[in-house]
Amino acid sequence: MELRPATLEDRPAIRSVARATWHDTYDELEPDAIDETIDDWYGDEQLEEALSEPGTAFLVAEIDDAVVGFTHGVVSGAEGDVLRMAVHPDHQGQGIGTALHERLCEDLQDFNMERMRAIDLASNEGGRAFYERQGFEQTGEGTVEMGGEERREVVYTLEL
Repeated sequence: MELRPATLEDRPAIRSVARATWHDTYDELEPDAIDETIDDWYGDEQLEEALSEPGTAFLVAEIDDAVVGFTHGVVSGAEGDVLRMAVHPDHQGQGIGTALHERLCEDLQDFNMERMRAIDLASNEGGRAFYERQGFEQTGEGTVEMGGEERREVVYTLEL
C-alpha cells in the first residue's frame, strides 16, 4: 500500500471510493440521496477546491496503482478537522484507515494543531468505533441535511 497526496487526476477514483463506501455504510439512506450527496460533496469543483485549500492535507491510499481509500483534513488555528475519510468496502479491515489517519495527523501537525475533530453520522457504528479506537472521545452532537432530511451527527475530539 502507498499513501500519497491526492492530485486532480484522483478525483474520479475518490468519488468512486466514496460512492461504494457510502452505499455500503449508510443503508438507511435512499440510494438516490446517497448519489446526490456524493455528487454534491465530491464533485470535480469541490474536490479541486479541497485539494488547494490552505492548511489542508488530502491523501489517498493505493494498492496496485488503484485508489482504495482517502482522507481529507484541514487546520484552522489550533484545531484540525477530519473532513473526509473512506476506505472501499473491499479493503476495509486491512489497516488502511488507520494508516491514513496516522499520516493525516502527521501532516496536519505541521500546522501546529492542538486537537483534531471528526464528525460522523450517528448511524455509522463502524466509523464511530474506528474513531474511538484512534483515541477520539465523543464531545458533541449536531445535524446535517442529506437527501432532504436532517440526520444526527456525532462529534469526536482527539487532544494531541
